[in-house]
Amino acid sequence: MENATGAAALLLVCEHASNHIPARFAGLGLPAAELQRHIAWDIGAAALSRRLSALLDAPLVLSGASRLLIDCNRPPGAPSSIPLVSEATEIPGNHGLLPADVAARREAFFDPFQVAVTRCLDARAGQRTTILGVHSFTPVFLGTARPWHAGVLYREAIAFGALLRDALREDPALVVGDNEPYQVNLEEDYTVPVHGDARGIPAALIEVRQDLLGSQAGIEGWAQRLAAILRRPGLL
Repeated sequence: MENATGAAALLLVCEHASNHIPARFAGLGLPAAELQRHIAWDIGAAALSRRLSALLDAPLVLSGASRLLIDCNRPPGAPSSIPLVSEATEIPGNHGLLPADVAARREAFFDPFQVAVTRCLDARAGQRTTILGVHSFTPVFLGTARPWHAGVLYREAIAFGALLRDALREDPALVVGDNEPYQVNLEEDYTVPVHGDARGIPAALIEVRQDLLGSQAGIEGWAQRLAAILRRPGLL
């Protein structure tokens, strides 16, 4: 948890902030170079979320380990929670896990993240709060180029999602996806349906194409862009 006492009516979460894999997992059997790829984390998302937290004075919860160990934005038990294959890459260290292995990963990495989010939201009970998950996505996925510069993902928070999407689309140079390049669903997502929709809290995810976050200038530009939008009256 960072900036826990932030005053903004916004909780930032970054579920795929880190590519860290503790030594006891032996890199899940992957070469070190594989852990620098998007399969292990959302490249640039942690830096973007930290900058947004500073600009908006918003609390921020970041994951501390790679989503290849267990994904903090997937329901436990979902096939993508502890993936056997990510994109087209086999994850050797995720094969043949015993129930005790899965439970240990959940206790070590998944549960602390969710507890931090829950405690922050509980502390704000009765106050207006919005949740925004900060993510990045690859320019090319399984050989298919993606045209979007950014995307806004949401489920029940239609008004918040539409306001954020439309504000980004005011820049004619941007291609902004509406529930693209992914869609939020109950079987494969956690933050929006559990922490947001189930509690009646507006919640969405912002996805920025990772090549646009490949430099400090790119991160700063997107942070300033998003902060300016989120400061608009009525958006939060």
